[in-house]
Amino acid sequence: MNLRKRLSLMFAVFAVSVLIDQLSKAIAKATLSMDVVREYFGGSLKLVLTHNDGAFLSLGEALPSALRHTLLLIGVGIFLLGLVIYTALNKRADTGTIIALSMVFSGGLSNLLDRIIYGGYVVDFLNFSLGSWHTGVFNVADIAIMAGAVMLFLVGFKGKSRSVLG
Repeated sequence: MNLRKRLSLMFAVFAVSVLIDQLSKAIAKATLSMDVVREYFGGSLKLVLTHNDGAFLSLGEALPSALRHTLLLIGVGIFLLGLVIYTALNKRADTGTIIALSMVFSGGLSNLLDRIIYGGYVVDFLNFSLGSWHTGVFNVADIAIMAGAVMLFLVGFKGKSRSVLG
């Protein structure tokens, strides 16, 4: 795939991902409370507004502020810059890989935008549970990151099985 097509695909994934995430967070901030949990589907879906100062599942939340700031703003920013450059310039990447990497980038960038806009925290508001199993509180950007990671795993597995069988 040529550079122009790769960039167009990356931008399309980015635009849709970031728009949906930021819109959902704006709605959550406008309609949800940090004090009230809204439950749907027998409690399987819970909506509650939270401010996550840490990374995924609040990892790093207890770190000193300066270190957390460095890691979650500057470190993540550098990682995302490298990821977008790699994705754009990787001539061997197929469409699935480009979409997957773009989803990881888009989710990471949208959460990074939160940290910049809101002074260090990310807006989270979704929680799922099924019986005794439940997730932490997360957002649409986290879904994009996880979906991209799963797609990368599946694309990599497909490529390896083809080379073993082929």
